[in-house]
Amino acid sequence: MKVKKHTLLLLACVVWSIAGWNVLRIGLSCYPPYLSILNLLISAAVFALFEKMVFGRLVTKHTRRIRAYEQERLFFLHFFDTKFFLIMAFMMTGGILIRSLSLLPESEIAVFYTGLGSALLLAGVLFGKNYLQHFQKEHI
Repeated sequence: MKVKKHTLLLLACVVWSIAGWNVLRIGLSCYPPYLSILNLLISAAVFALFEKMVFGRLVTKHTRRIRAYEQERLFFLHFFDTKFFLIMAFMMTGGILIRSLSLLPESEIAVFYTGLGSALLLAGVLFGKNYLQHFQKEHI
């Protein structure tokens, strides 16, 4: 199943938006009993850290890689490289284990997942923005 290379940006948008929304939803569902200014600031710090150090760089790197492909049509899973699929699988497995084995208190899940989920969701939005920019350039 091959798709146009700019469609890979849309696929990345969908995958990261769904992942981000699910992590954010878990964090927000746990948050009400732990809502405080301090926890909100910690969530914001988690968001800023992951956005700056991980997901902002990821969006730039993978958008650049996708745009550099010479082929116009590529296998649909080429929106990420093998290394990042492994990282994603590790993160999902770790998150599931942390919650199912109760390795962290719910307060920490609320604070951390809210910041992390927000950064993941923003990565999805940024991939969507890059897709729209690419799409607009092609059709102007």
